[in-house]
Amino acid sequence: MKKRDADGAEPAPRRGQGELEVQVLAAVRTAGRPVTAGWVRERLGGGLAYTTVITILTRLHVKGAVARERAGRSFEWTAVADEAGLAALRMRRVLDGEGDREAVLTRFVTTLPASDERLLRELLGRAEEEGRGEGAGEG
Repeated sequence: MKKRDADGAEPAPRRGQGELEVQVLAAVRTAGRPVTAGWVRERLGGGLAYTTVITILTRLHVKGAVARERAGRSFEWTAVADEAGLAALRMRRVLDGEGDREAVLTRFVTTLPASDERLLRELLGRAEEEGRGEGAGEG
């Protein structure tokens, strides 16, 4: 027998970890301006509790994915990162939580498909070149 809520409706399917953060961040990004938690809740269909939206926005703020400014008694939220930036923040947080960074990075790189490893090497090479270029005019 399926579980039902007080109105007799089946509950919404549970979202995967991080899926709600991605949806909230996408809503804030598409606004193109500072928005309230109520605005985000409406854009996501209103099925979420207001407190849930506030919790997700606060988590995104702690991660550096959104900025907030006081607006009366609440906040207005602005996206600072996109979905790729949010994923990168999560990856960084996992890495920062590990004791042996070299072992984690080594295992990560050795498990990448060849195409991703080539892309990573290319990106590291570009970053190194840009780093050399920035210091070239100083002295």
